[in-house]
Amino acid sequence: MTNFNSIKRRQFLKMSSLALGTSILTSCTNPGKQPSTSTANGKLDKIKVGLSWKAEAEYGGFYQALATGIYRDYGFDVEIRPLPPQGNVTQLLMGDLVDFSIGQAVNALQAADQGIPKVTIAAIFQNEIQAFLAHPGVGNDSLAQLKGKRVFIVPGLSSIYWPFLEKQYGYTQDQQRPYNFNVTPFLLDKNSVQQGLLTSEPFLIEKEGGFKPVVLLLSETGLNPYNFTLETTHKLIESKPELVHRFVDASIKGWYSYLDNPALGNELIQQDNPEMSDELLAFALGKVAEYDLIKSGDAQTLGIGAMTDERWKTLFDQLVTAGVLEDKPSYKDAYTLEFINKGVDYYLS
Repeated sequence: MTNFNSIKRRQFLKMSSLALGTSILTSCTNPGKQPSTSTANGKLDKIKVGLSWKAEAEYGGFYQALATGIYRDYGFDVEIRPLPPQGNVTQLLMGDLVDFSIGQAVNALQAADQGIPKVTIAAIFQNEIQAFLAHPGVGNDSLAQLKGKRVFIVPGLSSIYWPFLEKQYGYTQDQQRPYNFNVTPFLLDKNSVQQGLLTSEPFLIEKEGGFKPVVLLLSETGLNPYNFTLETTHKLIESKPELVHRFVDASIKGWYSYLDNPALGNELIQQDNPEMSDELLAFALGKVAEYDLIKSGDAQTLGIGAMTDERWKTLFDQLVTAGVLEDKPSYKDAYTLEFINKGVDYYLS
């Protein structure tokens, strides 16, 4: 992936400008598999899934379910729609232009706070994948040591994490520098720090800067929201709960298949996004494994996609304390546990 595209993705993902593209992958199936008769009339349900950027390993399970025929076996004809430079996937979800979308927990709580009727139905990434990246060998080896240092960060991420960094480590507002989605200022200033996703920015910095950055997890602040979540509308859940059940099950099985052997999913990812090199896909999957981003925590026993009331309540309370959200009971509208937590054996059967 080019520097420009890596940068643009971060802007949209972390400022919650989650959008949908015109590029479409239509259903691809394993030739050996027969169409499913899961639906009542024997026809496949047409489903559109909106991503939060171009095709990447972070969406691999959905592409795997498409490539291997899992979606078709569950009665679906699926289109995966990546992100263009413009648009807002929440608006498209609300307008019924997509049936499911990829989001993240903080944005879901903000939407519930505003009365937007979208709901998180599964959490693929159990841990925050945002981190601060620092130069090695200059003493910036912990979040505490970054007090007083220049930090390149976008407003969307700053508004969520900065209150925690101020309280715990004494950060001040004058440390912040605008992250204009170009790693050059960071590379030129050895004492600076920049935000980045575990699965990509370290790769970009190593390629362009010739060194491996120090990676400092923002989850060390204690704030650890679900990421790359699967969302839909309250309306679809109320009108077609069986369809939602089937789609979540198929998607989670796609993720188990992808993590076991990503070859077929990666072929579709590269078909839709030729800039995704084998090297970058392998790097991203390596970081998923290294940081146990998908199968950790509750997902170890409840299965990929797991969520709990307790963790949502903890996140909500933290954001209220930090002043990011108002204390409203409507936060419970942001998610449902109805379609997940069925156990690992269920998904592997």
